[in-house]
Amino acid sequence: MEGATIGTYRVQRKLGEGGMGAVYLAEHTLLGRRAAIKVLLPALSANQEIVNRFFNEAKATTSIADPGIVQVFDFGYHTDGSAFIVMEFLEGESLDARLHRLGRFVASDALRLTRQIATSLQSAHAKGIVHRDLKPENIFIVGDPGVTGGERPKILDFGIAKLAADEPGRMKTRTGSLIGTPVYMSPEQCRGAGDIDHRSDVYALGCVLFCMLTGRPPFDGEGMGEIIAAHLREPAPPPSSLAPGLPSFIDELVLRCLVKA
Repeated sequence: MEGATIGTYRVQRKLGEGGMGAVYLAEHTLLGRRAAIKVLLPALSANQEIVNRFFNEAKATTSIADPGIVQVFDFGYHTDGSAFIVMEFLEGESLDARLHRLGRFVASDALRLTRQIATSLQSAHAKGIVHRDLKPENIFIVGDPGVTGGERPKILDFGIAKLAADEPGRMKTRTGSLIGTPVYMSPEQCRGAGDIDHRSDVYALGCVLFCMLTGRPPFDGEGMGEIIAAHLREPAPPPSSLAPGLPSFIDELVLRCLVKA
């Protein structure tokens, strides 16, 4: 792909790859603006349901005007039939990488970042968009001298977002299908419920905040089934039980996010 032109962008190098495709650094051929291009594997690009979900990410993201949501510039099909999304190139580190580096966050930093993430989620929810897969890997921290702390989190990957205002059944996940990341998944998602709303993101954000404060998720297990069962039935431990010294109001905040109903 290096040197290839995708839309109006020339690919410079690969940034990473996964099971569904790869992400490349590219530059606009006229403006010189750098961007990240997510390209779906050709075999998956032939599957219309997967492509709909992939383009759903672009559709969902472009409808939200918030500095904490990654910008999408373009999407479509490459000449080889591969579906692609062009988005802003971010410099910084993922929340997941920082957690691995630090072990856990100072409480004030965890609350500062969580407040910013919550504000951006509110912008998505106001548009009827539920992320459905909020986790540290989908949050990227970039420098921003205009905000407290000199940095802001950006929410990525709206690929399985539910567009509440869409036509019935169109570009939504099917009832009964388990889509998301079980470690941060709400009880209703674990049940495969079809009526997921913004409260599912609140639960996931509570899981992320718990992880930031303690260095581990609220529920851990050896297999997916064990973790799902815990989300459905087990009460979450207060963060202070794993990180002594946290004030009681933080326990109350996190446990309110993690209420089962």
